[in-house]
Amino acid sequence: MLRSGKEPFILVKSPRSWERCLQELQKAPRLAVDLEANGLYAYREKICLIQISTDNCHYIVDPLSSFSLDGLRDILADENVEKVFHAVDYDLTLLKGLWQWELRGLFDTMRAAEMLGFQSIGLASLLQSFYGITLSKKFQKANWGLRPLSSEQLLYAYNDTCHLLRLRDDLAEQLEEADLMEEAHEAFNLICNATPAEREFDPDHFWRLPGVTSLSGSLRAVLKALFIFRDGEAKKQNLPPFKIMSNQMLLGLSKQAGKWKEGSTGSLKAEVGVPGRLLERYRAVLMKVIRQGLKDPHPVRPTSQNPHSNGFGQRLDALKEWRKKEAQSQGVQSHVVLPRATMHSIAEKNPESMKALSRIESLGPLCCRRYGESILEALREAAEEMPSGQ
Repeated sequence: MLRSGKEPFILVKSPRSWERCLQELQKAPRLAVDLEANGLYAYREKICLIQISTDNCHYIVDPLSSFSLDGLRDILADENVEKVFHAVDYDLTLLKGLWQWELRGLFDTMRAAEMLGFQSIGLASLLQSFYGITLSKKFQKANWGLRPLSSEQLLYAYNDTCHLLRLRDDLAEQLEEADLMEEAHEAFNLICNATPAEREFDPDHFWRLPGVTSLSGSLRAVLKALFIFRDGEAKKQNLPPFKIMSNQMLLGLSKQAGKWKEGSTGSLKAEVGVPGRLLERYRAVLMKVIRQGLKDPHPVRPTSQNPHSNGFGQRLDALKEWRKKEAQSQGVQSHVVLPRATMHSIAEKNPESMKALSRIESLGPLCCRRYGESILEALREAAEEMPSGQ
């Protein structure tokens, strides 16, 4: 383990130092954890740093070094050991999506702050509010995949967990006073059960690009061709696709192709959203991709394999309105009352009784008991206002 006289953390970057670290972690009843990744700099990001704080010590673990972290996997999956994260969603996506690890025993300080009605829920804001601590944002967009990391970077990483256990205790005290602790734990458990987003490239995801619906069929084919080209180039260069070309550039190039005269090949020019530097770099290949796109069949938007049930839209609108009013009465954000995915599941399944409502997996028992009758009433009102035949 590397520890200087000035550094308040232990840097773990060898099998031997990891074994010693793991022995200490296995004794701890709770851990504060944070991850650093290189998603801004790689086609497929990696977990580049793991910060872990116990009540007695602070560790910075380098997962890019050559040693197995299986012992940490077991700790994170142990529901008897509390793991404190701040805004766990992205970290959980990395752990599940990249390493297929599970997380149990979560306490998310951001979610706790949301439930308590805090308006500024970032870690820096909370630490400033609670303790007058100011965190630097200097390395917020750093490339954590590069080695060696500077002492300043490591200190920045250390600050992401060194205050979390203290913050957890102060937020927990407020949750207890507000009689929200049980509800918070239910929310934490549901977060842990979430399925990570699909990470594989799908050519049909070009339909998600802003402005796609404003294009004609032939230009949508061009946009799709450019979308596929960008991903291939990003993979080849090991860069995020947006660093090859922005979505705005893809759309701008597609619109330029729309100005070409039928049967001829026009030219490409720099304009707002289409930087000249990038255009010159890729001009020849872009011309080739666009010409081919103009010859391709017009893309057809994939139809959902599970089309919404009749009246879904009306029920969803009713639930949104109910959720908004409930959130306003509590002084919290709407998603704290009912997450978006859960609201969509309810609107889709249209439960007509508490028993049917309780079968929706993403709706916890406490939430069901607290809001169940109000949710069912909102659904009944939506049904009454629905035009006949729907």
